[in-house]
Amino acid sequence: MKKTIYVCSFALALMVSVTSCKKNFEELTLNNNKPNSVPAPLLFNGILNNLPDLPDGQKEIYSQYYLYNYDYYGNNRYDFGSGDDYYATLKNVLAMEKQAAATGGAAVNPYEALGKFFKAYFFSKMSLEMGDIPMSQALKGLDGLEPVYDSQKAVMQQCLAWLESANADLDLIIKNPSSAGTGTGAILSNDIFFNNDLTKWQKTVNALRIRLLVQLSKKTSDSDLAIATQFSTILANPAKYPLMSGNADNLQYTFIAPTNYYPMNPNNFGQSGSRKNTSATYIGLLTQLKDPRVYVTAEPSRDKVDNLKQSATDFASFVGADASLDLGVMYNNAGLQKYSFINRKHFYSTYTGEPSVQIGYPELMLNIAEGISRGWASGNAETYYIAGIKASMASYGIPESGSFTAYFYRPGSTSVTSLSNYDTFNIPVDFNSYYNQSGVKYVQGATGINQILQQKYLALFRHSGLESYFTYRRTGIPAFTTGPGTGNGNRIALRFKYPSAERTSNAKNYQAALSSQFGGNDDINGVMWILK
Repeated sequence: MKKTIYVCSFALALMVSVTSCKKNFEELTLNNNKPNSVPAPLLFNGILNNLPDLPDGQKEIYSQYYLYNYDYYGNNRYDFGSGDDYYATLKNVLAMEKQAAATGGAAVNPYEALGKFFKAYFFSKMSLEMGDIPMSQALKGLDGLEPVYDSQKAVMQQCLAWLESANADLDLIIKNPSSAGTGTGAILSNDIFFNNDLTKWQKTVNALRIRLLVQLSKKTSDSDLAIATQFSTILANPAKYPLMSGNADNLQYTFIAPTNYYPMNPNNFGQSGSRKNTSATYIGLLTQLKDPRVYVTAEPSRDKVDNLKQSATDFASFVGADASLDLGVMYNNAGLQKYSFINRKHFYSTYTGEPSVQIGYPELMLNIAEGISRGWASGNAETYYIAGIKASMASYGIPESGSFTAYFYRPGSTSVTSLSNYDTFNIPVDFNSYYNQSGVKYVQGATGINQILQQKYLALFRHSGLESYFTYRRTGIPAFTTGPGTGNGNRIALRFKYPSAERTSNAKNYQAALSSQFGGNDDINGVMWILK
């Protein structure tokens, strides 16, 4: 009996010893100089920096704003590859929510509320690009290695529900800050967009919801979505659903020298300043409407001014390239100065450029105008339409009446930073005269909707990523051109492919998603649910 007790005691001692050794080993190998968890404010800041679609990328090519004329840098083809993959960022959203709760945040706190916004923002973007996507079973670590694909309808329903909940949560916190809890998890910080102003975030939440409802315009008969009801409810309850009231409310990425330069700046002007030119889709609409924004965003064709002796301020002197052109032809024409280049003063002369708007007031006003024009709510569509145009012009420094100075880069100049290298022109403006043109003044019905969509296209120049492409895909406004230069059999692609990793890591669900949507093919010309 004593022997038995002795053996058991020895085994217990050995177990304690091993456990103690294991504990000591873990303690000894722990790097106390390296954080073992990332605080919510730092995760929040990282998510914000992953959110923007910045200018001077392929997405503005797909919206036919700005075109490559030299194939070393890129092309204008609609041979789409994979869509955006925000799943790593979304994992950080979940980690942010968890850390906020672990550091004093109540069940409803700023990080939790904005986590819903981020999930709606990133999941909806991926779905609009690709169609059905993994959502409900995604982001579960080892339990979510092979997530099923949620239908695009389910994704959009969930995103709209998240935005409804985010608005309610932010409203609660704004009215009763103590309800958010205590500690770092209850107080928003590290906000590069709104300097931790929750009222502006709440307006952004509702602006995104309006955007998604408009993107669903082909689904107004779907009773599950109740598009018109949601839209009218938001407009009818401004106290519950506050909306942006001006450009100061824009969700925009501001560039700061010397830490984050605007993509086009004096350092790279010599390399890329002539490798792209403006598109006829954009410039043609501006000149057709005699729109003063053309003087800020573009420069006249030097061939028109220097060789044909046209006035630099004549709208006919602004010429964009047709996106359908073969790249070699476009390159030759660009070398002969037959096209308008982007305005060097506005875009290249500084290191900070203009803020990159992700969700903005002009777009919101025009989205509301579209919804009212479609009969989703009572109200004056023209009032919102005018507000959107005026706000867009104001963002370029164009007054409603008076004049502004246009700067056009002088050929042969060596520096884009010195004003002595620009020809200057005084441009008189009168908004009423502009607005009363037959092509601008709002007309009820289908014509009015087309006018709204055209003005939204102009307002989103270089902003908001693929929004103008999504609008064209949904409405055909404005008309995009196709030809040898755009590839894809003279078609504008309708969707992006799924990330290539899905073919191997999630093959069963990937194939099921393709079969249910696109006849088994990851087809860039396949018609997704939202477009039917």
